Amino acid sequence: MPAPAPASLVGLPWRSLLVLGAATFVMVAAEMLPTAVLGPMSAGLGVSEASTGVLVSVWAATVVVASFPLVRLTARRDRRTVIAAALVALAASAALTAAAPVYEVAVGARLLGAAAVGLLWATANAYTADLVADALLARAVAVVLGGATLGMVLGTPLASLAARTVGWRAAFAGLAVLALAVAVLVRTVVAPARQTAPAPASDAGAQQADASPTAGGGAWPMIALTAAVGVLLVGHYGAYTFITRLVEAPARETPGGTSGLLLLFGAASAAGVVVAGRFGARSALALAVAGAGTATALLGLGAVGVHPLLGAATVALWGVASGALPPVAQAEILRLGGPARRATAGALIPVVFNGGIAVGAAAAAALVADAGARALPVPAAVVVLVATAAATVAVRSVPRAQQGGATGSPVPVRT
Repeated sequence: MPAPAPASLVGLPWRSLLVLGAATFVMVAAEMLPTAVLGPMSAGLGVSEASTGVLVSVWAATVVVASFPLVRLTARRDRRTVIAAALVALAASAALTAAAPVYEVAVGARLLGAAAVGLLWATANAYTADLVADALLARAVAVVLGGATLGMVLGTPLASLAARTVGWRAAFAGLAVLALAVAVLVRTVVAPARQTAPAPASDAGAQQADASPTAGGGAWPMIALTAAVGVLLVGHYGAYTFITRLVEAPARETPGGTSGLLLLFGAASAAGVVVAGRFGARSALALAVAGAGTATALLGLGAVGVHPLLGAATVALWGVASGALPPVAQAEILRLGGPARRATAGALIPVVFNGGIAVGAAAAAALVADAGARALPVPAAVVVLVATAAATVAVRSVPRAQQGGATGSPVPVRT
């Protein structure tokens, strides 16, 4: 019987991953939509723009709180069904927001959508790992997160354009239709989870050990890595919250000004996702390089006023390095979790990412209020460097052969 093809030679399940990428596009577009339609939505609901902005922060907090309970509640369900159901709930949230007569109804609708997205993120993360072998995990995650990147880069301006042309309620209604369409695709296009061939009888002891709670060092390396990534994101998002202030000097002498530099950052972030996918099974190395690159860029922000080209180069480096961070970090967290802890690993990711964004923004705001934006790059870089070192230690604490705890030979699925 011929040996199975090496994972690196087996093609990615492109159709499945692209549909899951469409789901992440919808998720990010849904989260950022109030920002894109801030003025018209505030006027339509009769509230201040600050109150409409709260809809974004309430969203992040709900994702953090709701992810784990909903993952536990749906643990025995087919993950494709869970993803599709969460998309339907997100569509209902968008439709309710579109029809909201008052602000309070919009808040309730956003709470529903945030809970759905918390479950959606966690389950999509876990199911991406179900579809491919470990050697292809970083590439698969990069494809799926490409949708999230497009949601950030394209979703917000498209929603803003829709709000100006047909109204903010139509923008939310369009999101509802899109979410329903992707839910149908998830159920009809996404392949079943990758199967694993049974291990030989002589490997029964090893298989039993892998299934034990302490296999591969137990859950602690996964938890340690997740915590380190959360701290890393505190540093990155703390600085990113004030990016417009930090690039003021080069923006004055750069074509397009601040908007041009923000567009450069977005394009560089998309390139970072692509670069992350090219690392393949070397996602641990990619995580260390991305963390170091992010810290270097943050330190460089202190000198961006020297020359516009230096400012643009620093922003581009920051975008590429920080854009690579989410896919490689998620790949390593899922890899350390393995099949036995995949649901937990998937739920940890949205909790930690949203927590890092919230804590980073709050800590940076406090520092800027006390010492100004120019005081932000160095402490942010230090936080990122320390967290990157801790993440590297967590990954290396588990031998590569023990990560994941999977047994037997993977049976690839192409679709």
